[in-house]
Amino acid sequence: MRLSACIASRDNNLNLLRIVAALAVLIGHSFALLVQPEPWGALTGMTPGSVAVDVFFIVSGMLVTASLMSRQSVIDYVCARVLRIFPALICMLLLTVFVLGPCFTSLSLYDYFSTAKTWQYLLKCGSLLFGMAYKLPGVFAHNPYPDAVNGSLWTMPNEIKMYLLLLVFWCGLALWQKKRLQILKYLLPALTLLAAGFVFVRHFYLHDDSQFTRLLFMFFSGASLFVLKEKLVLARGFLYPLLALVLLTAFIDKSVFFAIYTLAIAYLVVCFAYLPAGWIRRYNALGDYSYGVYIYAFPVQQAIAALFPGIAVWSMVLLSAFVTISLAIFSWHKIEKPALALKSVAVMRLQAYLPRLLPRRAPEFNAVVTCTHCGAATSCVCRS
Repeated sequence: MRLSACIASRDNNLNLLRIVAALAVLIGHSFALLVQPEPWGALTGMTPGSVAVDVFFIVSGMLVTASLMSRQSVIDYVCARVLRIFPALICMLLLTVFVLGPCFTSLSLYDYFSTAKTWQYLLKCGSLLFGMAYKLPGVFAHNPYPDAVNGSLWTMPNEIKMYLLLLVFWCGLALWQKKRLQILKYLLPALTLLAAGFVFVRHFYLHDDSQFTRLLFMFFSGASLFVLKEKLVLARGFLYPLLALVLLTAFIDKSVFFAIYTLAIAYLVVCFAYLPAGWIRRYNALGDYSYGVYIYAFPVQQAIAALFPGIAVWSMVLLSAFVTISLAIFSWHKIEKPALALKSVAVMRLQAYLPRLLPRRAPEFNAVVTCTHCGAATSCVCRS
């Protein structure tokens, strides 16, 4: 089956794939926040959280590119991205700053709210444009992993950069509008190959695993999956041997695992998104809780670590998963889903309002001058 045959269908495993990735981040952070060694990371050099973030960026790159290239509307693209990210993010930040912070800060409420860092945290994390802040004054100061309030948010500015970079490519090709889609079919895979080269050079020669370079590669791997959908064949006969190879290399050598994993992860993700069928697809009826899990898990885990000193890792996993999923369910049904439903209205209003903001064109100069005597063109015999 080619990817083009199924990518437009909503009957897939993308929601399930993303919630598994979000829970993998939660599990990985349970070890990190309790300062305990993480077994998979020690074996492969990559934590479950790192793999999960790669999955998020691959899926995001594929779906965002599909949205932009299918609808071909900048306004639609921007509205969809803003409504998907910011309503839930801002709600989480308000709860963090005005509820969680006052409950767990070691400062007085006056000192907490009068400190500039409190408002800097809200502004930076809420805008995603001026860098990130990870500390609130006095909050979680005595935790095993001290001070950090929501370390998961480090990926958010990078995701915004990927959205903007894709949009720059789209707008930059406006002069070649008729050939824009065709050009992108070559440009996006070329960028992916270039990013892959940087990933391998940094890892094996410079020993500097740049997060931005890796996420750039993962995002545009997903974008390339979409533009190559007519040629990409999804086959169980290739999926499971490839998965077995990746897992086997984890027990052989970290460098070999890194190379095979990096080259295989995008194909594995898209195969698991569309090939397994049957009862597993029933998860789609629940909703997309992955974003809520991702943005709430870290502060919930830090709060649990503060309330229950010495808690065991797997007790942290179970308790934090219960609280986080509950918050994610609320976030999806009361904030994220209603916000997404506003997209069509937002697009129509922007399409109607934006022309008013654009400078009006001056009336065109009329090169044909009429005669003041007879009303004819200046080529008349009057010459007046």
